[in-house]
Amino acid sequence: MVTTDHLDTLDAADLATRVDAVLNRWPTAGLAVGVVREGSLAWFHGHGVADVASGTPVTEDTVFRVASITKTATAIAVMQLRDRGLVDLDAPAERYLRAYRLVPARSGWRPATVRHLLTHTAGVRAVRTPADLLRPDMGWGTTKHRPASSPADYYGRGLRVDVEPGTRWAYSNHGYAVLGQIVEDVARTSLAIYLREHVFGPLGMPSTDLDRSDRVRSHLATGYEIGRRGLKAVADREIVTAGASGIFSTIRDMARYAAALVNGGRNDHGRVLAADTLAEMFAPHHQPDPRLPGLGLSFFRGEVGDHRTVGHDGIWQGFRSDMLLAPDDGLGVLAFANTSHFDPRGAPTPVTQTLLRGLLGLPDDMVRTDVPQRPQVWRELCGRYSFGPGALLDPQPRLFLGTGVEVLVRDDRLVIRGRMPIPAVRRGLRLHPVPHDPDLFRLDLAGLALDPVPVAFARRPGAEVTALHTGLLPMSLTKNSGARP
Repeated sequence: MVTTDHLDTLDAADLATRVDAVLNRWPTAGLAVGVVREGSLAWFHGHGVADVASGTPVTEDTVFRVASITKTATAIAVMQLRDRGLVDLDAPAERYLRAYRLVPARSGWRPATVRHLLTHTAGVRAVRTPADLLRPDMGWGTTKHRPASSPADYYGRGLRVDVEPGTRWAYSNHGYAVLGQIVEDVARTSLAIYLREHVFGPLGMPSTDLDRSDRVRSHLATGYEIGRRGLKAVADREIVTAGASGIFSTIRDMARYAAALVNGGRNDHGRVLAADTLAEMFAPHHQPDPRLPGLGLSFFRGEVGDHRTVGHDGIWQGFRSDMLLAPDDGLGVLAFANTSHFDPRGAPTPVTQTLLRGLLGLPDDMVRTDVPQRPQVWRELCGRYSFGPGALLDPQPRLFLGTGVEVLVRDDRLVIRGRMPIPAVRRGLRLHPVPHDPDLFRLDLAGLALDPVPVAFARRPGAEVTALHTGLLPMSLTKNSGARP
């Protein structure tokens, strides 16, 4: 189903063709796609079904679990409290926590601040215990028939801080669960009620909630994964770290949310943030290398051509979502799917990337193959790069890559590969040089239908290579001193 209300000059046929091309690579039971322009949902495309058994089609009002896009709403709630003078971003987070403690692994470390939590630099571990690694949801969920534990019970004696805050970036759902708890403890109400009253309500989002309430239950899509025999419904589980990934919503509602984000904090229904505050959230707050966009307050930053982008994606069992915004152009693209394994692969992110390029009139982003190789610097770049201490801080990339990555020369080309002994990982990817900077490269991810990703090598003043930084996430790996080239 394709809706073209308010389409104006958008090329609906081109947009639909772009979506179909991604679906040829990443099939899904159902997909909802929306384009936001001039403050409203300008184009909607529904593919497939919300539920296979009933054959219910995907519409603008199909409810999806948008997973980690939730983090942006939790961050907005924190910034609202900051603007009211109730929270200081650079104060220790424990000043506002009442339900449980943050427990540093070593004494003498600087405290984790609210800003650290917003930028995933608080050193908060991604999984509570090694046993969570064996659970299908990393311990972030529970069966829908069993109520979630209270935060105090869930975190027990406290939530562990594994590395000194401010020294390392590592994505953490638990960090955003802490932010949600801060909102509850400061506002003295549940996070679900706070978001309904201060975010969803003002923006006109009646079919959005943090709970599986009557607002969302009747139109909720079934989540699937693709197995050897086709689609299989996943176990329906509640998300314990609700402030990180709990929101249920629709394309219609999230289009209103996106419209406010590209319009200085307000849409036709109301305002949730001052324009200056939203601009602050979009600015770089963690940028390990000036050649890479880095991270704002919750929002991942990027570039499409010369156009600034911000956004966030989401992954949960059976669901995959992406929100990509070009705020300077007043554009936003949303894509929600109800088919996903618990990993980054799937249709939504390639869909938002190709649609935004089409809307901006830009060609597909291709790595350049005409830039001369610079073998004279390869010896300095080659070696092993490690995540560093804290195995439970970033377990997901470790499960795929091992303890880090290796840069080496293969067939007269510079290659980066994971250190996990799996053939697909050990084959690695070629590092494509770019003009004018011998320490900046791009990875060709066309096989995943994704735009290329930059990789930047960092040096000390004395020219020694010390680390590499990626643009896929603002993740940094340290070069092992003395490692063989």
